[in-house]
Amino acid sequence: MMTSGHCAARLLPQDLLLLVARLGIASVFFLSGRTKVEGLLTITDSTYTLFRTDYALPFMDPVVAAHLAAYSEHLFPALLVLGLLTRPAALALLGMTSVIEIFIYPDAWPTHLSWAGLLLPLIARGGGRLSLDRLLKIDPAPCKR
Repeated sequence: MMTSGHCAARLLPQDLLLLVARLGIASVFFLSGRTKVEGLLTITDSTYTLFRTDYALPFMDPVVAAHLAAYSEHLFPALLVLGLLTRPAALALLGMTSVIEIFIYPDAWPTHLSWAGLLLPLIARGGGRLSLDRLLKIDPAPCKR
């Protein structure tokens, strides 16, 4: 007899769930990155102002931070969409999420926890079969328990 859990696992295979996680979290960061630039990747004056005021970090120059954030929010989501270097890209975005949580918006932990909930399976399991990592044999299938 098959339980409802087994039916759900067949209807929602891990590879599909990893793809949805990759696309979902990529969209969050990419759309945020687009607010920081005009054209392809020209940092806006308002972004520099934001990083001097609201987003000021105690350990980084605001101009450097603005560039790192804007470029990271474009590069790492693109990698996640492709499923290329999925684990490092997800880890980088989790690091960025941690910095945002600790230094910028500590009261936004429910949002940041939801981002972590999408990033952690990608770090643990990789991009799945529906990824360039698997196609190019960059990241083999995760270990079986």
